[in-house]
Amino acid sequence: MKDSMKPESLMMSYGYKPELSEGAIKCPIFLTSTFVFKNAEEGKAFFELAYGKRDKLPGEEMGLIYSRINNPDLEILENRLRLWDKADDCAVFESGMSAISTVLMEFLEPGQVLLYSSPTYGGTDHFINHFLPKYGIHSLGFKSGMSKNDIIKLVEDAGYADKVALMHIETPANPTNALIDIEMCREIADHFSTSDKKVLVGVDNTYMGPLWQHPLQLGADIVMYSATKYIGGHSDLIAGAVLGNAEIMHRVKVLRTFLGNMASPHTGWMLMRSLETLKIRMEQQQRNAIEVANFLKSHKKITKLNYLGLIQPDAPDYKIYKKQYDGPGAMISFEIKGGEKEAFKFLNSLRLIRLAVSLGGTESLAEHPRSMTHAGVDENHAESIGVTHSLVRLSIGLENSDDLITDVKQALEEVRISENVIV
Repeated sequence: MKDSMKPESLMMSYGYKPELSEGAIKCPIFLTSTFVFKNAEEGKAFFELAYGKRDKLPGEEMGLIYSRINNPDLEILENRLRLWDKADDCAVFESGMSAISTVLMEFLEPGQVLLYSSPTYGGTDHFINHFLPKYGIHSLGFKSGMSKNDIIKLVEDAGYADKVALMHIETPANPTNALIDIEMCREIADHFSTSDKKVLVGVDNTYMGPLWQHPLQLGADIVMYSATKYIGGHSDLIAGAVLGNAEIMHRVKVLRTFLGNMASPHTGWMLMRSLETLKIRMEQQQRNAIEVANFLKSHKKITKLNYLGLIQPDAPDYKIYKKQYDGPGAMISFEIKGGEKEAFKFLNSLRLIRLAVSLGGTESLAEHPRSMTHAGVDENHAESIGVTHSLVRLSIGLENSDDLITDVKQALEEVRISENVIV
């Protein structure tokens, strides 16, 4: 019966057996570093699986060993998270960046090439362009709007046709909401794959959360989240998640074991709590974002508005949007006439919306990507990918939409546009 139920119905109970925890209706926090084996043979068998020394036998389950390897709070959380994306398995990390960096380190080797969409989150961009080169891993960025043939030619002209090992996509892009066609990227990855090497496609799905986009169903091999955002949803924890098929997740979990960057039992318990309200939170945030975006679209001090719900049918991205997304989401970015001075004036004038980085929480947040989340992106590169000095990013929360619009309206009224500003 449960196999036919929606994920939101299973978030309260899936994977948890109350009889193993004194009948407690909610999973307790298992604050223990280690677990007792029934006998030495059982301990040996558990470690063989944990260290990847052998495959599971038919019907065999991975037992509890040590909280760096596994813990009931993480296992139950991972079982529930995988339901949203219909994944074989899930691994939860101590942060979104630890999830992303673990994937990049596991599936890239010296001499290989990472093909990635740009813009991407500032921390990811920095890791790709400043950390990976230290280990002889090359990268090549491509932009939204490039065709399949454009990207293939880009790779071939760079001399990387036989070196691409992984594609990393962020769609919608942070902070411009630019779209990347996941199915197209699957075709590109297959083009560069050989009988000896499959090029993998990984998608950072943080902006859409588990609700509005399902990359694994569109041809991706790996989906990644900063679970701090919509999955956590309350701005009170830091976490990340990776999902995929059994073979890929085995590799991810083995490396996680040795890097030691898994989430804590307490974080796992908090995320289980958050999953119970994920759908209703995200749906309300989306409803609010639609109202705010509709207010902004005709404002005379806004030169460019980036919101999925306002993509027009004649726009190049419209087909991608209709094919790939179940909703427009709750992330908005826009350019204010002028530059950093005018953007800062707007941000400093907000009264209800908080000036802080991050996104996906219950409260609405505003930030200036160029000087904050994307401060580590090279100046010329930032300009070329649309992360300008006049760009502001909004994460819409659960407040009353009329109050949010009132706050945005009064903050924009405080912005003074000089007559010599060129728009």
